[in-house]
This record gives sequence, structure tokens and C-alpha cells, in this order.
Amino acid sequence: MDEFLIIRLKLDEAITYGSNEQAQALAEKGLTLAVQKGNEGEAEYFIGQLEILKDNFRLAIHHFDLAIKHNPSDGAAYNDRALCMVELGIIDDSFEYFDKGIVVEPDYATIHHNKGWLLNQIGRFTEAIKCFQRALELEPNRSVTYENLADALANLGRYKESMDAYKKALECLHPSCHNIKKQIMRQMEEVQKKLGETSS
Repeated sequence: MDEFLIIRLKLDEAITYGSNEQAQALAEKGLTLAVQKGNEGEAEYFIGQLEILKDNFRLAIHHFDLAIKHNPSDGAAYNDRALCMVELGIIDDSFEYFDKGIVVEPDYATIHHNKGWLLNQIGRFTEAIKCFQRALELEPNRSVTYENLADALANLGRYKESMDAYKKALECLHPSCHNIKKQIMRQMEEVQKKLGETSS
């Protein structure tokens, strides 16, 4: 596997399940490697990551645009640019970048997941579910996607399916993620209550 891809995957995991310190160390490692290898696209990508960690979303967008200029098929750069736009409240236009990223890198599970996450946040639950299902086709053991899928299903009142998805999230979750496990268990309790209310 490509050295940069390995660092990107570890970085994504650190952002989802780890700490900012872990994410920063990985982004700095990626940047150092990119500079050593003279890979400007990767360098811009990792600079963008470091700016996100400092909440400098406009500056991060600038670096992701440069990363895309160097490598137009970098789905992750489109994905992270879109997430920065969301942070800045530019919701509608962010979909353009999620969709562009999906076109250039259709097998990148994270971008389908994040588009689904945003659709779920703004109440477009059915569309969100389709995105989560696509992400899971590409990466079947992705705990965070099952968790988000469960949330979207619960939002539609599909509580039994939601419980099943939460159970899958727990199955796929790394044993070290104690806080996330507790969070999922709390969400399951809420859905179980609603399930009880609908069946009584």
C-alpha cells in the first residue's frame, strides 16, 4: 500500500476515534514525507489537515484547492474541503464538492459517509441512508457508519432497523474505544424506549 495512503488512513482513524494530538502527529509525518519526496499535492493535503486541527477552515480550503490542482483525482481533498465549508456554514455548496469527490474517487468510503452525515444533519434522512449503505458496501466494518446509519433510521421511526445497525456498530468498534461504546449504548437505550412506545 502507498505510504501516503497508509498515513491518510491512520489520520482518518485518529480523527474519528483518537485525539487531536495523534491526528496532528500523523499530519506532520505525512507533510514531512511529502516534502522529502517532493510531492506537492500530498504536502498541500497534509498542510490542509493541520489547518483544520487549528480550526483555520478558510486556510485549509486554500490548501485543499492546491492539493486538488496537483492531483484532480484526490477524493479526500474534495471531501475535506466540503467539511471545511460545512464548518463555515456553507452547507448547500458543500454538496458540490462531496459530489465532485465521488465522481473522481467513487470507491472512497469516507466521502459517501460524510455526505450521508450532512444529509442526516439537515433532515434528508432517506438520502443519508443511501450514502451510508454505499459507504458500507465499500467498507463493511466501519463502526462509525453503522452508528450514523442507525441514527438516520431512528429519525425515520425505523427503530428495529436502527437497533440492528447500532449492534453492528458495537461489533465493529475497536475494543479500546470505551467512550464511543458508552455513547452508542446510550443511543440504543433511547431507541429501545421509542421501540417500546410504538409496540405498546
